[in-house]
Amino acid sequence: MHASGWAGSLVVLGFAGTWALPLAVSLVAGDSFAAEDRLGTWRHLLVAVRSTRRIFAAKALASATVILLLVLGLACSSVVGGLLAVGSHPLAGLDGHVLAPADAATRLVLAWGSIVAPTLALAAVGLLGSVTLSSSPVGLLLPAVVALAMQLAQLLPLPVPVRLALPGYGFIAWHGLFTDPAQLAPLATSAVVSLAWAAILGTAAYVIFRARDFTNIHERGSGRRALTVGVLPLLVVSASTAAVVAWTAGASGSGIDKAKVERSVATSFGHLYRLQTEQLGRPPVTEAQLQTSATCTKGGGLEPAQGPGNDWRCIVSWHLPGVDAVGTAVYQLDVSADGQLVADGDGPKEVNGYFQVRSPNGTEPNPLWQFDAVVDLSSTTPKG
Repeated sequence: MHASGWAGSLVVLGFAGTWALPLAVSLVAGDSFAAEDRLGTWRHLLVAVRSTRRIFAAKALASATVILLLVLGLACSSVVGGLLAVGSHPLAGLDGHVLAPADAATRLVLAWGSIVAPTLALAAVGLLGSVTLSSSPVGLLLPAVVALAMQLAQLLPLPVPVRLALPGYGFIAWHGLFTDPAQLAPLATSAVVSLAWAAILGTAAYVIFRARDFTNIHERGSGRRALTVGVLPLLVVSASTAAVVAWTAGASGSGIDKAKVERSVATSFGHLYRLQTEQLGRPPVTEAQLQTSATCTKGGGLEPAQGPGNDWRCIVSWHLPGVDAVGTAVYQLDVSADGQLVADGDGPKEVNGYFQVRSPNGTEPNPLWQFDAVVDLSSTTPKG
């Protein structure tokens, strides 16, 4: 955040997807219909409007408008604050490649835009809970609880179709925009899934609202209703979207395998080696000249090299122009279930074994000592 003003907005984006937006959606969409039950104003509203269709449309659109304005406000304020505090400097991507300010701004706009669809999906969950459970506090908290459950699910070793079929993945899918090449397939899948959730659950809320008996003031949320029309639609939508994603996506299992990890590590190392070369004042090299490659094992080579875990080990190799010897460096990897990995340098010392390097400008952080990378879970590994 001290290196580029654009980074501050990404930090806010991560916080918004984890906490701010689910809570805001609960307060806005989750209370849009339940407030009328608590205040006992349905009969007055129906006399004034005389159309349950118009009431539902007005409340749904009002909720969506407030939520979208909140997203826009967070995006604009975080960008302005970061630029005023630090300035428009190049931004380092999640795999080490450097983004020019204009490119960083474009991807930042796309990243904020990508969370609109999962936010609308949570809003549909809130509408369904507000309509179904009436004044029950469970309906108000339903979007936040569902968002928390989806966040916890992303930490589990779920199959790729199940992971991508949850709108919660949309709050981290924007990471793929800040890799080179950009990982757009998970982002597109998440957007389609989230919009499907929003459409299906919003329609279910509308049907339930139209069928409600407003002449019975005792008709409120019950345990049976919570199970039949509150929880079951979520389970049905989850299973349906997972089946569709499994049928259309080529990836299977955890989505993490040897070839993907090797490709991600080699790509990030190549980007960061060039940065270290500039720091040390050495002759510049291109990634094509480096021909970086990686060989990775898991569990000391005693188990299949696939799936998440902190027991991955990679040996990275590269070539320098005019040098016959091949450079090598060792990394210990911690690969999480959502495809994020951290590579910890394990030598040699002059390459990645120490967290600082001595440059002509003094002591600076060593970019190769420890770095992050992103595994594209939705991609398929070519056979043969």
